[in-house]
Formats: sequence, C-alpha cells, structure tokens
Amino acid sequence: MAAAATLLAEPARAKVLVALADGRALPASLLATEAGVSAQTISAHLRKLLDGGLLTVETSGRHRYYRLAGPEVAAAVEAVARIARPEPIKSLKQSTRAAALREARTCYDHVAGRLGVALLEGLVRREALLRTDGCSGAARRPDDPLAQQLPDGPYELGPAAPEIFGELGVDLSTGSPSRRLLRFCVDWSEQKHHLAGRLGASLANALFDREWITRRPRHRAIDLTPAGRAALTDLKLLAEGN
Repeated sequence: MAAAATLLAEPARAKVLVALADGRALPASLLATEAGVSAQTISAHLRKLLDGGLLTVETSGRHRYYRLAGPEVAAAVEAVARIARPEPIKSLKQSTRAAALREARTCYDHVAGRLGVALLEGLVRREALLRTDGCSGAARRPDDPLAQQLPDGPYELGPAAPEIFGELGVDLSTGSPSRRLLRFCVDWSEQKHHLAGRLGASLANALFDREWITRRPRHRAIDLTPAGRAALTDLKLLAEGN
C-alpha cells in the first residue's frame, strides 16, 4: 500500500492518473501537457507508473498509448480525490469545470456524477434493475464506503431488463465474460450509487455511439446532448428537469 501511495503522491503523476481516469488511452505527449512537465520528465513518471502496476501501455505504429491498468486504479484515484482537501477555486473557469464534473463525467469507462446516478435511478424505476435490499432508487447504504466500487451492489437484473437495455442498444450477452456484468460504485460527488461493471461500460458506449452524450476535449466531464436528454426522458430513464 505504501508503494502505491508513493506513486500517487507526486503531483505530476497524480495529474496523469486523473487524466486517464475516464478509461481512455492517451499518448505521452498529451499526458506531458496535462501534467505540465517536459517530455523527458513524463517518460520517467510513466515508467514508474508502469513498473508499479498502475498503468499499461499499447503500441500503435510508432506511438505508445497509456491507460489505467484497470477499474480498481480508477476507484483508488476517485477515493483519494474524495478525501483530499479541494483546491480553492480562484476563477470562473475553475468553478465551471468543477460544476461540470459533478454534473456528468466518466468514472473509468462508465457514467458518473449526477447523470450517472439519475440513470441508475431510472433503471430501477423502470424495473430494468431491482434493489435486493429493500431500499429504493440509488440510495447509498449506511455501510457503503464512499468513492469506491462495491463488492456486493444490492441490485439484480429486473423483468424489464431485456426490453429497456434493448431500447438503449445494449446487448446483455456481450462483453468480456471475465468481467462481472453488474458492479456499482458510490459516486464521490453525489454519495449515491451509479452503475459500473460490464453493463455500465456497455451502456456508456451505447450512449456515446448514439451521441446522446459527448466527451469534452481533455476533460473528464461529459455533456448530455439535447437529443440524449429527449430520448432518455421519453424512455422514462430521466425524470423531467434532470
């Protein structure tokens, strides 16, 4: 634990991990810009993160692309962000960016923030997912750790799952069988559950493919498009005003 914490403790490396927390693979040149360091310095940091098991790298032609080693690394970054003292907001740009992250963002490869929680609540409301603990919606249980992926999320597929996920373009049978279909995180900004796991990733991909959500350049925040808001409202997955 101390070795992993040491890797997280250096500011430039922390910025690299945050930049990769949406699950994408990025080149060293872009990561150097994100971290505010030189190409030579970022190479040294990336090597330490690779050796420490926090990153993986893939080669495409002459280029090398880096990504987090898995969702557990993203969960660790989210957890540290949750307990860290926030930097004071000194500009409108910073304030706007912080608000955008709370509204909708990627958590590794699934949707988080207010939008992610609202989608989970909509799936429960439509009985695509069922709570198995007697609670309602996406409410966090008292013992759920903040900003972490849950080992035992209190949900199961509901009777309307094939219909609802089919309407969303999500095939429940696709994806790597080695990854659990249903996983859930406690959202650090909303302190409620959002959908993760293979199903969460498939849902996010479907929303991106339909351009119901879009990525912001060099930013973990995502935007719900007018078409996406209308479609998800029609499917009764978003309540009016969400």
